[in-house]
Amino acid sequence: MELIRAFIAIELPDPVKASISRIQAGVRRDEHTSVKWVNPESVHLTLKFLGNVNSELIPDVGRAMSQAAAGLGPIRLEISKVGAFPNLRAPRVVWVGLEGDISTLRVLHGQVEDRLAELGFPPEERAFSPHLTLGRVRQGAARPERQRLAQAIYSTRLDERAAFEAGSVSLMRSTLTRAGAIYSRILQAGL
Repeated sequence: MELIRAFIAIELPDPVKASISRIQAGVRRDEHTSVKWVNPESVHLTLKFLGNVNSELIPDVGRAMSQAAAGLGPIRLEISKVGAFPNLRAPRVVWVGLEGDISTLRVLHGQVEDRLAELGFPPEERAFSPHLTLGRVRQGAARPERQRLAQAIYSTRLDERAAFEAGSVSLMRSTLTRAGAIYSRILQAGL
């Protein structure tokens, strides 16, 4: 039995990844060493983190994902603003928000949660907040560094609001390495 660290996500087209790279450069202009930045090529919209999954369950997870996505049609989204979780006073995660057909995206998320709950995956306790993670603040970052980061986030304006159509969802594998996580698609289902 092989365990696969997996999640379900919407992958981004290359023009959006290029926009993410430019946004990161804007936030990073003062080089915040306390932040571990996500490689723009790896940025995605996570719908459900599954954790370590028995490889024998992968076909069932794929079917559940396909059933959840069936008939929803493409979802039009665009990047909207830069922010931080839990807030700018104490940033831990730097993100870019999404706008557009969020109601359909929420339906998709809910159906993914419901279908996977039937397979024994517990539903997420936090409310779904559609975002793309740009970076994570390292544990132990000094308060002045967090404040500089918050100011950089606050002052970052989007010159472009890259739009895209999400036409599929993907079951992704996450392989952890010293250099960071490497993501690879296992399965894909159309919307």
